[in-house]
Amino acid sequence: MTWKHPSPPVAKKFEVMRSAKKIMGTVFWDSRGVLLFETLQPGETINAARYCQTLDKLREAIRRKRPGQLTNGVILQHDNATPHTAPVTQGWLEKYGWEILPHPPHSPDLAASDYHLFGPLKHELAGKHFDNDEELVDHVRKWLQNLDGSFFREGIYSMVRRWQKCVDRLR
Repeated sequence: MTWKHPSPPVAKKFEVMRSAKKIMGTVFWDSRGVLLFETLQPGETINAARYCQTLDKLREAIRRKRPGQLTNGVILQHDNATPHTAPVTQGWLEKYGWEILPHPPHSPDLAASDYHLFGPLKHELAGKHFDNDEELVDHVRKWLQNLDGSFFREGIYSMVRRWQKCVDRLR
């Protein structure tokens, strides 16, 4: 038995909405644009072996999109996540002679994607709804392709300025 007020408020029904699910995406870019964009399959995780597969794809993308760049040298910036620092990944990087730009722990202000790319992407996706994962991935891919070249140049140049500030503070 429950007590009820003589004039109970009308019960509200809440609209049921599907909760957002996450899709893991990886974007590699330089001052001229996107080199590689890929997403993981649902349930797939990044480990060192999977990261090396991605680096293989990146190497091929650089070969196709930036002829001569592989022989000129590649400088890669990634954080200190376990797949990035694992021995198998370090071996891959040494094998191809790729230089790693140091990344201090907990420094998103030095990761160009964090401060330059993901904010505008979040703004682009705000309020949009997609019927399936493929629609979302296709939308992101098209958005990346339509970014002006100056967007990427500014991202790289701002990274240089941010790094210089860190170096200056250490002096």
